[in-house]
This record gives sequence, C-alpha cells and structure tokens, in this order.
Amino acid sequence: MRPGGLAARLPDFPWDQLVPAKTTAAAHAGGLVDLSIGTPVDPVPAVVRDALAAGSNAPGYPLTAGSPRLRAAIADWFAATCGADLPGLGVLPTIGSKELVAWLPTLLGLGPGDTVVIPEVGYPTYEVGVQLAGARAVRSDSLTALGPERVRLIWINSPSNPTGRVLPPAHLRKVVDWARERGAIVASDECYLPLGWDAEPVSVLSPEVRGDSYASVLAVHSLSKRSNLAGYRGGFLGGDPGIVAELLAVRKHAGMIVPAPVQDAMTAALSDEHHVREQRARYAARRELLHAALTKAGFAISHSEAGLYLWATRDEDCWDTVTWFATRGILVAPGAFYGPAGATHVRVALTASDERIAEAISRLT
Repeated sequence: MRPGGLAARLPDFPWDQLVPAKTTAAAHAGGLVDLSIGTPVDPVPAVVRDALAAGSNAPGYPLTAGSPRLRAAIADWFAATCGADLPGLGVLPTIGSKELVAWLPTLLGLGPGDTVVIPEVGYPTYEVGVQLAGARAVRSDSLTALGPERVRLIWINSPSNPTGRVLPPAHLRKVVDWARERGAIVASDECYLPLGWDAEPVSVLSPEVRGDSYASVLAVHSLSKRSNLAGYRGGFLGGDPGIVAELLAVRKHAGMIVPAPVQDAMTAALSDEHHVREQRARYAARRELLHAALTKAGFAISHSEAGLYLWATRDEDCWDTVTWFATRGILVAPGAFYGPAGATHVRVALTASDERIAEAISRLT
C-alpha cells in the first residue's frame, strides 16, 4: 500500500506478536493447548445447521436490513433477554460483531476532531475502528476525568473482554445520562451477556439503564459465543431507531449484507434457548476447573465474574507470564494486547475442548 494509506494508520496485528510463544508451546511433548483466542470449539447446534441447509437455495440478494423473520427474532430476543419492551426498537443484523465494532465510527460519520471513549482495558478493535475513521481514541473508565473533548461515541463493554468485569446498572445509567446531555452515542458491546457467572450482566437496553427511551444507545450482540457460530459471522444490534436507520442506509450503499442462509440460521439460533443452556453448562464446568488450577499454581484471578475468560496475574510483566505458560505447552494472551493497564495480566480462554482443558490443568498442577 502507498505510504500514508489506510494501513499506515493501524498498529501491527497483535496476534502476530504471539507467534514465538506459540512455537514454543507447540513443541511440548503433549502438544499445544491454545487458550489464547476465544474461538468456539464445540459443535454448531443441529437446529442451526438444519436452518442453514434449508435456506441454502438462495439465488437472490438478501435484505441488508434482515429478513422480516430475522428482524422479528432479534426484537423478540432483545425483549426477552435485555428488557427492550418499548415499541420502536431499531434492529439490524451485522456480519459478525467485530465488523460492526471496526466500522461503527466510520459509519456514523466520525473523523478528525471527533473523540471516541474506549475502555482502559478492552478489545483492541475499539481503537482500530477509531483509527480507521481518523478520529481520536481516549482510554478512560471515568467520564468525569475527560477534558473538553468533542466526544461523539462512547464504547462500553460489559461483561468485559478480557477482564470479565460486569458493570452495575447504576454505572451504565450514568454513562447514558452523560452521553445524552452532550449529544454522544453509547455503544454497548454485550457479546458475553448470556455468560454471567458470579454476577448478572445488564443490557444498556434495560429500563433501569435507558429509562423510557432508546435515544442515543446501541447494544451490540453476537451469536459466536452463545451458539458457536463464529464461522457463520452472525451478529446484530438494537437500539435508537434513528441511528439504526442511518447505519442501514450506509450499509446498503456499502454492500454490508448478511448472506440469506446465515440469516435463516441466525433466526433459528435466536429462537432456541435449549442449546444456549447446554453450551453455558460446558463453559461453567471448564471455568470451575481452570479457575481452581490457576489459583493453585499461584495466580490471582481479577474480576472474571462473567464471560469466556479468566483474567489472571502473578504481578509480573505479562510477556514473562506468557513465556511461563508456553514452556508448559499452553498459549495464553498477554494483557498488553488490551491496553497498557493490562500489562501484568494474561487472558486465559475457556474455549478449548474438555480434553485440552484437562491437559492444561495437568500441566499447571
């Protein structure tokens, strides 16, 4: 790419830095146990695969807004799960949630002179999306600490990736009120909402957070974790109908369309909670075992009350901890990937098979 092009705005892809540790871990006699990336390993539910196959004869262009059945399923899910019981909720399917996170500032028309607030420790794509738009990212968990910046967008993430922290409703309400007073938008990344363990996560669409209006709020969700659909790239959002309409208009021009068979699969996934309960039970069992093994090995677990990760520390540089795990054939993610404040932690994922989790535990204990 020519100098000064779009790629020049972006940092090196963080996971490339993990290659040496992965090489070391893969050389272990018992093979690699990869606990670094939160990619599902369990089967796609049969009800979802059947819906995908049934919808595979799809020669025409699908609707960017989503099929009527999918829009209804999304709205019903938001009502049942998030308390979005007011009429007028805007909903929209997305090509996974990462795509939406990366392009939301651009789709909203943000650019130079605009500020986006992102979590102090958070998913790297929040900052990447700001950089793609040419705007300015500010890492802060306290809005009162902000200066006179022209804040246009605030990302919140509860349950957090990577920390598993759950923000209480009162905190979320303060963020929404602050944003509304200043004409900013709150985008709440809630991909791990169905995976509360020691705390009950609350959506930004809950009445105790958004009040009697959806104004200025968006809730971003994914089927990757709850339904093992990372390979399908099925995400969705809901919230302020005016903002959703604006996003839809731009996405129509850009061709950001979820394939029709995937829309059918998403509809089936959102309409069935049985498979979600089964998958949740798998993760709960793996979490209990890993938590105990890490504690026994001398690690302190911070937050981690929800989500698919354990946020672990031995109060040392995270790369030293990564190396310690790698020599035991285990790959974990350094906390520095998620911001400077994560420099003494590592993220340990629950997304490995029962056999690999058991192997990791044997090496730790």
